[in-house]
Amino acid sequence: MPAPARIATPAASASTARAEPAVTMIPSTARVTATLLLTVALAGCGTSKDAMPKMPPSEVGVVTLATQPVTTTTELTGRTTATVTSEVRPQVDGIIKARLFTEGTLVRAGQPLYQIDPRLYRATRDEVAAQLASAQASAATAQAKVKRYGRLQSADAVARQDVDDAVATSRQASASIAQYRATLRTANVNLGFTRVYAPISGRIGRSTYTQGALVTAAQTTALATISQLDPIFVDIQQSSSALYDLRQSLATGEALPASTTVRLSLENGRSYPQTGTIQFGEAVVDTTTGTVTLRARFANPKGLLLPGMFVRLTVPQTMIRNAILAPQQGITRDAKGNATALVVGTDNKVALRQVTTAQAVGDTWIVTAGLKAGDRLIVQGVDKAQPGATVKPVTVKLGTTN
Repeated sequence: MPAPARIATPAASASTARAEPAVTMIPSTARVTATLLLTVALAGCGTSKDAMPKMPPSEVGVVTLATQPVTTTTELTGRTTATVTSEVRPQVDGIIKARLFTEGTLVRAGQPLYQIDPRLYRATRDEVAAQLASAQASAATAQAKVKRYGRLQSADAVARQDVDDAVATSRQASASIAQYRATLRTANVNLGFTRVYAPISGRIGRSTYTQGALVTAAQTTALATISQLDPIFVDIQQSSSALYDLRQSLATGEALPASTTVRLSLENGRSYPQTGTIQFGEAVVDTTTGTVTLRARFANPKGLLLPGMFVRLTVPQTMIRNAILAPQQGITRDAKGNATALVVGTDNKVALRQVTTAQAVGDTWIVTAGLKAGDRLIVQGVDKAQPGATVKPVTVKLGTTN
């Protein structure tokens, strides 16, 4: 038989509570509900504590574009040429006895350069001088005979024919004197040609003939060449189409004529310290190259430029009245190679523009389309700006945009 159940009394219940703590039993449905509420509460607290603050707009450097007059330039190639060139040539035949100058030095006009053997020409001069003296003596005799016959004719002591013959002989003697005098002058000139003088002042090159060489008046090779190098010319070529476009721009008033001052750079890329000026342009187009020759003049006091050097010239073309100059760091290229620019609108949002550039001027581009005066072009922090994004524009100076 099982033991009968015991009914706890209040005293016994109190004693039992002190001896063993009472355990409050919560139904399982209530426990699940409480757990879910606690999880939601803790999640809400975590979200409020760890939420990321909203990022401020990216800061970008901008330049406000404005119109300004700009001189456009073009780079052309050219060759230097001496202002004046003289090829020293002999004017008589003979043997060179001496060279009277130092090769590569400066010579002055009238300075003796070569001595050709003068003996033959001196002898010819002396011979002609003797012939002139003989003619003068014959003329004196003929003139005396004419005078004597003139007195005898008045007394009918001489025939009229003899008088006429005497007059004719006297005139022939006078003509012979004039002829020998001209021949004597020619002989003296030829004798003078045996010493070859510098026709101009300048720098003389190497001598192509040495002492003892035979030279002739008809030879094609010069004895030496003298060149005037200060100032010096530079002949440059410009295409006829470019020249036509320039003249059209000037005629329509789209551009103003620029200064004729040009700058030169040497073949090694170094700039020449002196500036030059355009002297003139040819009036015809070369049919083989389609170019027009322009000539510039440069001072060359130190003789740095020599004839035949290859040089580059920066030539001003036109003056644009209202040009837009955009810093080069604000102009980028897309995948197709088109020029683009990022500008900040009035609402501080970034906009992408397709632009057209003409040429570089220093560290800027001349923009002919896509940008206008007043646009704020992004030049710093371009990588932070995306089309449509809001940014914080900060104005920077054009000279500090690197």
